[in-house]
Amino acid sequence: MPKHQTASEIDATAADWAARADRGLTPAEDAELDAWLGEDPRRAGAYARARAVSAYSERAAALGPAYDPRRFEGRKKIVTRREWLMGGGAVAAGLGAAAWVGLSMTGRGQAHLTHVGEMKVVPLDDGSVISLNTHSHIRVAYSHNRRAIHLDDGEALFDVVKDAARPFVVLAGETEITAVGTSFVVRRLAGLPVQVLVREGIVDVRQTAQPVATTLRLPAMNRAEASDSGPIRRLAVAPTEVERAMAWREGRIAFEGDTLRQAAAEFARYSDTRIVIEDPQIARETVTGLFQANDPVGFSKAVAVSFGLRTQIREKQVRLYR
Repeated sequence: MPKHQTASEIDATAADWAARADRGLTPAEDAELDAWLGEDPRRAGAYARARAVSAYSERAAALGPAYDPRRFEGRKKIVTRREWLMGGGAVAAGLGAAAWVGLSMTGRGQAHLTHVGEMKVVPLDDGSVISLNTHSHIRVAYSHNRRAIHLDDGEALFDVVKDAARPFVVLAGETEITAVGTSFVVRRLAGLPVQVLVREGIVDVRQTAQPVATTLRLPAMNRAEASDSGPIRRLAVAPTEVERAMAWREGRIAFEGDTLRQAAAEFARYSDTRIVIEDPQIARETVTGLFQANDPVGFSKAVAVSFGLRTQIREKQVRLYR
């Protein structure tokens, strides 16, 4: 029978595991960590917090005078499912400004946000983990019978620990997404339908403002689009599309037949440097590939070579033209 640990003992053990993970775990240690995490649901949240704090400290050290960029090259190229669930991988794969989000208390819950170009990890007390994409804002409002997350703006990946007694509910405007234990992404951007993408498990999606709120059950490898008016659209997706949709976890944007106008709008979410395309014909050209999210200039130069265009680079702007 596993030894019962107090909260402080769990935090201390989690910090030790986080330090060992930073050095690299042997297969035996990896199995030991999995066993320790599985013995008490409180340990997942403690480990997530410890990994997030460790990543923040590492980033601070990297920015100091002793920073050696070679020390960080190639790290975390492959991230395990557990690392993402615990939060460490998401921090390590951030956009260059990723860190653990501190809590700020508001009258409507605990608020967490990211600025343009940031990606952050929010480990929750129940062991669930939220990964916030660029320019996003959420509020966490847990109660004894419900775990509610308000997505006010942006995009977030939710890795949810199962708790049938307390459903996990994401509220994105008039759209409500309910899950018991699963992994899914919710995207809420101004002027666009709310998008829900399920990686694992099942979620229920409904529109609370409609007179008769029909619930759509959404299994893994499916996506839903919910607008303020009209029914919720459900679309099956391939595993490769799911991976493309979450390329932002590694600081990248994946395009598959998107127009340059759409690509420019997507880059605007990650950088203050805007891609300007005045020619409608150029804007309708399509692009496919994987690009660094915080490098709109590099993207524009690559596009210029592919389509025989020219670039004009100014402060906070890169223009594509013939």
